[in-house]
Amino acid sequence: MKIISIVGARPEFIQATPVSRALRKNHHEILVHTGQHYDYKMSQTFFDELGIPAPDYNLEVGSGSHAGQTAEILVRFEEVVQQEKPDIVIIRGDTNSTLAGALVASKLHIPVVHIEAGERSYDRRMPEEINRLVADQLASAYFCVSQTAVKQLAREGITDNVFWVGDVMLDANLANRPLARRNSTILSDLQLAPGSFGLVTVHRAANTDDPARLANIVTALNQVGETVVFPVHPRTRGALEKLDAQFAENVRVIEPVGYYDMMALEENARIIATDSGGVQREAYFMQKPCLTLRDETEWTETVRVGWNKLVGVDVDVIALEWKTFAPPAEQPPIFGDGTAGEKIAQQLDQLQFSPIRQPVLA
Repeated sequence: MKIISIVGARPEFIQATPVSRALRKNHHEILVHTGQHYDYKMSQTFFDELGIPAPDYNLEVGSGSHAGQTAEILVRFEEVVQQEKPDIVIIRGDTNSTLAGALVASKLHIPVVHIEAGERSYDRRMPEEINRLVADQLASAYFCVSQTAVKQLAREGITDNVFWVGDVMLDANLANRPLARRNSTILSDLQLAPGSFGLVTVHRAANTDDPARLANIVTALNQVGETVVFPVHPRTRGALEKLDAQFAENVRVIEPVGYYDMMALEENARIIATDSGGVQREAYFMQKPCLTLRDETEWTETVRVGWNKLVGVDVDVIALEWKTFAPPAEQPPIFGDGTAGEKIAQQLDQLQFSPIRQPVLA
C-alpha cells in the first residue's frame, strides 16, 4: 500500500516516528513536511534527533495567518498527492497541516486516516478545535489516543473504523527517554538540579495574541518564587517583545530546545505549566504535576484523574496552584501501553475503506 503521511508541527514530528517505523515494514510511505514550523529548533532538530526519515517533500510553507498558511498547504500538497496517487493519506492531530491534508485527500477521493482523532476542547474559538472537527468529518478511519476520544466520536455519530490504540507520543517517549538521559546536557548547561525548577511553555494564539492574558502569565511566573525554565516559542518571543515583558530573576528565558533537551527538562522538573496539548501529555508520561494555562483542554482525562489542573491565566490561581497542586498517588494508563504505532500498522493492514463517510443526520 502506498501511503502519504503529512506532518507540520512539533507534536506531529514526534508522532511520525513510531508510526513510520511500523508502516515501513510492509508499506511504501511518503513523508510530506509542510514547513509549517520553519524554525530549525522547532523542526529539523526533531528529525535529526528522532531519526525520522528525511521528508520526501518539504512544502516550505512557513508562517502566516491561518487562512494564508492553510491555503498554501492546500495548493502545494494537492500537487504532491496528484503526482504520487497514494492509496491513503495519514493526518495527525489538529494543526493547519491536518486540516489541509484532510481537505485535499477527501476532494481527490482518497481515504483519510486520522491519528489522534476524536479529541475535543468544545471551544470553537480555538483554531485547533475547528481543524479537529473538520478532519474527523472527512476521515475514513480513526485512531484514538483514549477511550474518551472514542466516546466523543460516537456522540457525533462516528462509530465505523474507530479504534483505541493509545498515544503514539507515548511510544516515542518510552523509546527515546534513555537516549535523552544519555545525550542531553541541558541540566548541566543551565546548572539545574533535578526537582529544583518548574518548566513552562506558552504558544497558543489565545495566550500569545492577547496582551492581557500574556501579561498575566508573565506576572504569575515572576511571583512563583522558584526557578522557572521557559523555552520561548518564536511566536511567543515576538509577543513578549511587543509587550515589553520584564521577567524576574527566577525566570530563565531560553531559546527553543530539541526533543532530547525537552524530555530532560520535563523529566527533571518539579512541576510543568503549559498551554500545549503535547506537553500536557508528556507531563503525564513523566508523572509530573501539570498546570494548564488555558480555560479548557482537549485532554480532559488528565484532569479527571487528578494529574492536570486548569488554571487559566489568573495570576493568583497560578501562583497558588504552583505551590500547592499535588496529584494523587495512582496514575492509570489512560494513554495505552506504548505500542500504538504497531497497532495502527496492524489495523491498516486489515481495513477495507468504503467511500467518503457521509455525516449522520439527526
